[in-house]
Amino acid sequence: MRTAIVFLAILPCCLAQQSPAIHVNVRLVNVAFTVRDSNGKLVTNLTKDDSEVFDDGQSQPISFFARGEDLPLSLGLIVDVSDSQEHFVKPHQHDLGIFLQNVLTPRDRAFMICFGNHLRLAADFSASGSELIDGLRQLEKHDVPEIGPREYRAGGTAFYDALYYATTLKLAKVDQGRRALIIFSDGEDNSSAHNMLDTIEAAQTENVVVFGIRYTETRKGEWTARNKYGASVMARISRDTGGSDFDARADDLRTSFREIGEQLRSSYELAYHANGAADGTFHKLVIRTRLPRYTVRAKTGYFSRGEHE
Repeated sequence: MRTAIVFLAILPCCLAQQSPAIHVNVRLVNVAFTVRDSNGKLVTNLTKDDSEVFDDGQSQPISFFARGEDLPLSLGLIVDVSDSQEHFVKPHQHDLGIFLQNVLTPRDRAFMICFGNHLRLAADFSASGSELIDGLRQLEKHDVPEIGPREYRAGGTAFYDALYYATTLKLAKVDQGRRALIIFSDGEDNSSAHNMLDTIEAAQTENVVVFGIRYTETRKGEWTARNKYGASVMARISRDTGGSDFDARADDLRTSFREIGEQLRSSYELAYHANGAADGTFHKLVIRTRLPRYTVRAKTGYFSRGEHE
């Protein structure tokens, strides 16, 4: 009997020592989104209780919720300065400056990357719109530093690399607040190391919303196959990251700038903790409101790459 008592006393200790530790991989997923009513007007008065988020169809408790206007903005301007865009960029420097003056507050920051076949940092993070415009003008007069890896490029336009490195080298370093890119281009690429899916994945992972302002130079008024491809690329990247794209030929640029500014100021940010392995799989995201007839625009999903998405 004495032996049995000793054995029973030791057993719980042995089981505790042999039981494997349980590790739960919890990742914080951040999502920016905008909401419109049935008339297309931006909705700005939602609360956390009005919103729902679904990760691969599973409802998730919202850990963080804020209106965009309550958070600082980190904005990247990505300007295509290749030959096909030179007739578009220069005449609109004034409109771009007015847009930055209206959008940036003292707590916000913006930078500018110009690209042809190489990527150049025309202006680093600044709260001054005039400094960014000066950087664009200086690009025509002086050499400015390149960003990204030193790769041989015979020529062409590195559209995808410009977006990819603006996301991974600049906006990924920002600790908090809203992140957005506005790209001025025709969406055509023939010089990048990355592709469209790389670009979308990077933006979705870093919660970067992309707005496209497209200027397409046609041939005798007719679209080419490359024109059509570029337009579809601009639309796809904007849609999958929760942004919008604009046709600079069809729309007045000042109207496009005003629409982008309104979306930036009227956006929301939420975050939730997702359980599961960071195995690189794609997770489909759906954001809904509990109020009827409202339409939500957000990124379509994310890849589970690590502890912070």
